[in-house]
Amino acid sequence: MRLFEGRPDDLETRLPRERRVYELLDRLGISYKRVDHAPAETMEVCKAIDEVLGATICKNLFLCNRQKTRFYLLMMPADKPFKTKELSAQINSARLSFASEEHMLEYLDILPGSVSVMGLMNDRENAVTLLVDSDLLDDSFIGCHPCVNTSSLKLSARDVFEVFLPAVNHSYTPVTLFGNV
Repeated sequence: MRLFEGRPDDLETRLPRERRVYELLDRLGISYKRVDHAPAETMEVCKAIDEVLGATICKNLFLCNRQKTRFYLLMMPADKPFKTKELSAQINSARLSFASEEHMLEYLDILPGSVSVMGLMNDRENAVTLLVDSDLLDDSFIGCHPCVNTSSLKLSARDVFEVFLPAVNHSYTPVTLFGNV
């Protein structure tokens, strides 16, 4: 794996959802580093990616309430445990569960394994609420996928929270998840 500055040269071989991420980041003037890799499906692959990026890729969970009427994207440190009851109480939501692949595609244009804050660019109706674990707000960099799990990006946290999110008409709600970090 090699670390690259910015978008790939071979954009025509990339999926449209990935190309749209690079186009938006470039249009917003957000600089980023990128690494291309095998599908990030195991912790071993993720650790190797983290080392090359020099940033930890966030764990991103796409959740919904019991009625499937409210949807949430949770960004959290990769090594922190997720406890449904703990989060549900903080956001006053009935029992949370993982949202379906169909909802993931509908709202974020992302497939399982590729969930990322970048998917919010596809949520034009603001149906998804972004929840961010407070520990991430202290980090200098955010590691995430560009809507596919065969590339990873390193962006400044400031650019994500202060430039990207406002540009895609989203804000975030800080939450505090407990557990071993």
